[in-house]
Amino acid sequence: MRPVRRGTLPTPRYFSSYIDAKPELVARLGGYCSYCEQPLGTQINVEHIQPKSLPQYAALEGRWDNFLLACRNCNSTKGARDTVLSEVYLPDRDNTFLALTYAANGSIRPAPDADNEIAQKTLDLAGLDKIVSDIHTKNGQFVALARIRQRKYVWKLAIDGREDIARSLEPEVLRRRLIDTALAIGYFSIWMTVFQDDAVFCGRLIDAFPGTRPSGCFDRSTSAPVSPAPNPDGLPNGGKL
Repeated sequence: MRPVRRGTLPTPRYFSSYIDAKPELVARLGGYCSYCEQPLGTQINVEHIQPKSLPQYAALEGRWDNFLLACRNCNSTKGARDTVLSEVYLPDRDNTFLALTYAANGSIRPAPDADNEIAQKTLDLAGLDKIVSDIHTKNGQFVALARIRQRKYVWKLAIDGREDIARSLEPEVLRRRLIDTALAIGYFSIWMTVFQDDAVFCGRLIDAFPGTRPSGCFDRSTSAPVSPAPNPDGLPNGGKL
């Protein structure tokens, strides 16, 4: 899960309608789901971290610091469940790249260095680790299968690209093309995982995805993940990882 910095409120006061925040969110975070990392195209939902439909969070409906971006599937899976900030890792305040482990078979699991309970609740929030056999509705099975297939596909693209760079007489040209591919296809964390030994590529990837470098979650010289997250905007319960 890609860590990001949303930054300070872009307007003099909070939004009267959360829909109005969408263009600024896309500009600052990029057009990707904050949970599954897929590119959103026109299917962009303004995601309320703490659900506006719950009475205790009704006042947060137009609050800039309660917004992320989400795809339809992650947004609907998360639904109106209470999000307790201390119990999940969130990309706007924690180093969520260190929270989860991505694998070639399309699976996602809690990372060894993360708090297992918090990481698992983070996965549960949007159903990121659901497998087809665990789901009993056709639509749910389709979503889980599509997620797994897409992660496997991106993993293979990244592996092929890494091998091409290793064989190439013009690795810089290939790196630039692969960064463009990564921006188009999304799944930042898979690219970072596959290219973890290529600091040049990782640094450029971090710079290319909007909002990632400003999060402070990656060292500028080595591209290594930084923990705990610096949480530059001082968000509540930030810096857990």
